[in-house]
Amino acid sequence: MADPKQQNDSNSREPRGDGGRESKPPRPPQNQMKMSRGMMGWLMLGGLAVLLVILLTSAQNQAEEIEPKEFMIKASDGRFERVIVENRRVVGILGEDAVGESDTARGQHRYYFSIHPHDTAFYIAMFHEMDEVRYVNDSEESYLLPFLIGWGPVILIAILLYFFVFRRIASAGGGPGMLGNFGRSRHRVTNKEHSNITLDDVAGIDEAKDELGEIIEFLRNPKKFQRLGGRVPRGVLLIGSPGCGKTLLAKAVAGEAEVPFFSISGSDFVEMFVGVGASRVRDLFKQAKDSSPCIIFLDEIDAVGRKRGSGMSSGGHDEREQTLNAILVEMDGFESSDQVIVIAATNRADVLDPALVRPGRFDRQIQVPLPDIMGRVAILKVHSRRVKMSPHVDLERLARGTPMFSGADLAAIINEAAIAATLEGKEFVDQDDLEEARDKVKWGRARKSHKIEEEEKKVIAYHEAGHAVTTCFSPDAEPLHKVTIIPRGPALGVTFSLPEKDRHIQTKRQLMAQLRITFGGRIAEQMFCDDISSGAAMDIRQATAIARAMVTEFGMSPKLGFQLLGVDEGRNPWEQPDRAYSDETARIIDEEVKAIIDQTYAETQALLEERRAELDRVAQALLKYETLAADEVERVMKGETLTKPTVSDLLKIEQDKSNAEAVEASPEPPAVGDDAAGALPSPA
Repeated sequence: MADPKQQNDSNSREPRGDGGRESKPPRPPQNQMKMSRGMMGWLMLGGLAVLLVILLTSAQNQAEEIEPKEFMIKASDGRFERVIVENRRVVGILGEDAVGESDTARGQHRYYFSIHPHDTAFYIAMFHEMDEVRYVNDSEESYLLPFLIGWGPVILIAILLYFFVFRRIASAGGGPGMLGNFGRSRHRVTNKEHSNITLDDVAGIDEAKDELGEIIEFLRNPKKFQRLGGRVPRGVLLIGSPGCGKTLLAKAVAGEAEVPFFSISGSDFVEMFVGVGASRVRDLFKQAKDSSPCIIFLDEIDAVGRKRGSGMSSGGHDEREQTLNAILVEMDGFESSDQVIVIAATNRADVLDPALVRPGRFDRQIQVPLPDIMGRVAILKVHSRRVKMSPHVDLERLARGTPMFSGADLAAIINEAAIAATLEGKEFVDQDDLEEARDKVKWGRARKSHKIEEEEKKVIAYHEAGHAVTTCFSPDAEPLHKVTIIPRGPALGVTFSLPEKDRHIQTKRQLMAQLRITFGGRIAEQMFCDDISSGAAMDIRQATAIARAMVTEFGMSPKLGFQLLGVDEGRNPWEQPDRAYSDETARIIDEEVKAIIDQTYAETQALLEERRAELDRVAQALLKYETLAADEVERVMKGETLTKPTVSDLLKIEQDKSNAEAVEASPEPPAVGDDAAGALPSPA
């Protein structure tokens, strides 16, 4: 079920559920704080970059050490503009006119050679004739620049690491040590000021709503339950197929109770560092207790709540087990006065650890099933409130045509219909848009521009006609809805069947009818095309799966009887062998599967041989019209003629429309008469 637009409170302060408590002073907006910190960081980074460039430039201008003899030759040639005698070396600075090609190639403008401090007076006397010579003693010698040149890059890297990595982690306040914020919970908080979802936004799951009504009543008036010594359930586990509205139901409970809502996914606990998940669990429950009464919502709890001791005891699995142990300890540590309720959602309750779902932790397990026909009508009404619907739209008809659809599927139908109506320039969404959206969500988008050769189109037409005729003459099959040879989704042609009512179990007769329908396409190809094609690959896969399930899982084989011979989905694959039966039993399974397939194949072949004329008429009608509804198939099989336009008629209408638009868009020809008097004469 599609969730309405939600707003999350992203402030870092903890929400308060009790209006009478003393609130903390307001903090600056979080985005403003992030902007100021980001600006300071960029300014600091720019300053450090400038300093690094200066140091590198200075390093390039440093003197190069040479032999004293080479230094004297350069000095005697007058290449030095200035000579500086220091305490331990003699430095010569080249003049601009004295820089040679070799000096330029090396980027050097200074040379020096080392001396002993006792020889300083000698070299001062040697170079006293140069006007620029000067002596630098120990007190005047600077060691700062060599130090910065040698250690500057290391210091810069250390500063960058501190300010941009370690300081940011430590400033988050997630705990001592280097990990810092990694140990903080990554939950999102929605308080009563920002929660706009109520139980009125949830439809089609009335039983689950009624069962959660007690939780809402407790959060509103906890003293009512404590008067007689009752204890509120500590945890509620929502179990249902994907898209049934588990997350929306939990948010509606928070909106009705008007308490803070802490939401987090099970995968958000697990991190690359061992122990981080358990730390996040403790932080989440600590903040929840400080904000009680409140609700903690753990979505997809099977990510961390799987059974322990499953044979894998290394790597990330240890981290998940530690996270699960932390959840178990925190849920067991609730006091009776702690007004914190944990709501979890999963679609794999069979893989959860038994210690997690025992009474005292998740006291209640609420099933969130697929909606029935009345529930689908209610869900369609909820989602159609925001869409401009035509007054002639029949939502009950659409609900009858969408059995086993989830709330999310129904929301997608409304949205797809609105998009299609918008693209066609309509003012309202009509019934045809809803029907096309239903087919698109269920079976895929129609590929009307896909080019198919005539020979292949004939094979596809007879294939789909075989499915359609078999469906019509199989009393235990689901009724035919539509048949088309227009490619839709991955299929080149589709035969649609829609149940008349919601079915939760399947009988042996219904399964045998499904097998006959899957064989109808291949048999029709053999009868009319004198060959078989690869188009029956999906039918073969589906028929094999149904027949093997009948034998190994449903106990519908007289020889094997009432026993499970398939894969037990409740056990881990590494805890069970590839098969739990002998080679003789495997041989019997193969024989029984083949017997069921051969029996239904022969029945289908006899049926289509008897209805050969009806099959041929349906195939010819598909080649002519491409799409036939169920009532049109019935009329064609009776020999009646359809009055709707053919594909050629539709193409001609489109071509005439395009030509008319082209004529209207072309400029008018020049008039003949007085206005054309100045025109040149025709060569004729």
